[in-house]
Amino acid sequence: MAQELSPLTGIIEEDKVVIDFGEFEGKSVLEIADTRPEYYQFLLEQKDTGNFSIRRTKDKIFRLYVHQTYLN
Repeated sequence: MAQELSPLTGIIEEDKVVIDFGEFEGKSVLEIADTRPEYYQFLLEQKDTGNFSIRRTKDKIFRLYVHQTYLN
């Protein structure tokens, strides 16, 4: 069975990626998708323009970052 790809995180499950900035810091992408669809849409727009990244940190957590210039 093929795993469904996330439009935002690709092959990484949305519940495994946390926001690492701002008001939603520490929330998973899945939680944002379920509770704040307008913010999820914002994140999709940032992905489409190449303004964000997902990194796996030393603590083995995937963290989503949006480049600071686009948050202001």
